Amino acid sequence: MVYRGHKTKPAIDITLTDGQQDAFIPSYTSLDEIKGQATITAPVDTKFEHIFITFEGVAKTYVEKIATSSPTNGRTEAFQCFLRLVQPMDDTGVIATRVAEAGKTYTFPFNFVVPERLLPQACDHQRENDSVQEAHLQLPPSLGDPLTAGMGKALMDDMAPDMAVVSYAVKVRMTNGRGSTGKHTLITETSKKVRVVPAVDEKPPLSVQAGGEDDYRLRKEKDIRKGMFKGKIGRLVMESLQPHSLRLPSIKTSSPCPVTTMATVNLRFDPTSPSAQPPRLSTLSTKLKVATFFASVPMREIPARSSTFHYSSTKGIYVETLPLSSRCIASAQWEKHLPSTPSTPTGRDSVLSNLSTSHTSTPAPSASYEQRQAYYTASIVVPITLPHSGTDSGSSSSGNNNIGVISNNSNSNKLFTPTFHSCLLSRVYALDLSLSCHTPQANVSAPTLHLKLPIQISAAGNADARPSISESESEAMARREANEFMWPRSIAPPSPEYTERAVLLPSSSAAAAAAMGARGERPPSPTALEELMREPEEGRGNGGEEGEEAPPPGYFGAASVRPLLATSTREG
Repeated sequence: MVYRGHKTKPAIDITLTDGQQDAFIPSYTSLDEIKGQATITAPVDTKFEHIFITFEGVAKTYVEKIATSSPTNGRTEAFQCFLRLVQPMDDTGVIATRVAEAGKTYTFPFNFVVPERLLPQACDHQRENDSVQEAHLQLPPSLGDPLTAGMGKALMDDMAPDMAVVSYAVKVRMTNGRGSTGKHTLITETSKKVRVVPAVDEKPPLSVQAGGEDDYRLRKEKDIRKGMFKGKIGRLVMESLQPHSLRLPSIKTSSPCPVTTMATVNLRFDPTSPSAQPPRLSTLSTKLKVATFFASVPMREIPARSSTFHYSSTKGIYVETLPLSSRCIASAQWEKHLPSTPSTPTGRDSVLSNLSTSHTSTPAPSASYEQRQAYYTASIVVPITLPHSGTDSGSSSSGNNNIGVISNNSNSNKLFTPTFHSCLLSRVYALDLSLSCHTPQANVSAPTLHLKLPIQISAAGNADARPSISESESEAMARREANEFMWPRSIAPPSPEYTERAVLLPSSSAAAAAAMGARGERPPSPTALEELMREPEEGRGNGGEEGEEAPPPGYFGAASVRPLLATSTREG
């Protein structure tokens, strides 16, 4: 008999035994083992069909519909279970009898390993290209769940909206048969949430097109004027490249070191006259923009333009801006360059041609630059540091610039997750650089130039985690690859048993053979075909009989005879 009353339901308890049973928020990374046990105690004799212990990862999103008429207001929701690992159960004991006796406690151990990536069926929707699926098969980090966003015993803000959630949990279900819809009839269930921050490597820099519709800007030009109603003294160019990623330490370690990287800002001033001097630099402010893209339908491409996510009934975007620091760069020194050979034309198609290469820090000339004229350059190294509890969000730089730092400590409760893209949501970061300078006259507002650079946040994994393949397996694979390279290759002609069945006929001959087969006649034998493919005899033209047109060169020679090779694929 099955009891469905609330007081008669079996009690399920999940306990971790991997050293994180006392952790405020159990946290794991790629290849970590989640060990524990589930105990089930039934107050009365309870008949069941199955007991499932699973480790699941789900993504939930919803988008509010905005319409002028109230009857059409509402929301569209999406749910995806992208990961489900099932613990095998021994068909003995209570699993064999299918009855949980009253007052008896049953213990079921479990052991799961956090995978490095998802299976291909986790992303089976239409996509713009294969790189989208490659990104969607990366394990996403926990996001948007306030119960798993924390560090130590303090809950923190991961800057995700309520409309986008990625959560992981160990679940235990007890079911009894299937209902009319074919689904398992649930007796009771419980779950234990865990936090997952997978190991994420730094990806190649984004390809940002000059003048494109992307949300990034790697180069900016602006005229510098003498006064409010006076002419300009020159044109200031500001450019930079995507910096290296901000790499989060492993969640298994409590590193006191801040997460930091460097960005280099290159400046160029093209004066309108030889007597014009470059402007005095003032401040350089840095901000970090955190963008969460979410959709109620699978994304077919990597989000690159926020404008496509505004005012949509199926897509949305949530952005937070964190001020990092403001640096005084008044001591930055300009370097004068004398006229040289004509520079490369300024008309370029891509931003890569407009920006300086890795071999030089000199920006390309501005649009108003005149050939064979002196110009000025300057370079500023900007430290970028994530806000961290107990540390400053910026650090002073050393060198000739002697740049001072004004840090912002109001973001110490922020929790950063690695950059990722999944079928329903994405998290991306951008670095906003704002440069201001002094004009020759005080009655003119200070010119300001803005850059918006893409920046990634990567994450280190657990160095002590068990590798996906053992050392002996890796050595065996290396030996097999070496042996395959040294295996002898056969270049002998195919055996007759293959050539008799693999004759390649020209299109006209194939049609004639099909017609002969329809009439019950036998097609020409390989010997007859060889006679046709012989070179013309002496006294006859290239076309055979007199008056015949010669076949096109290579007509017969292009018909090569090759044996069919059977291939097999072995998993593992």
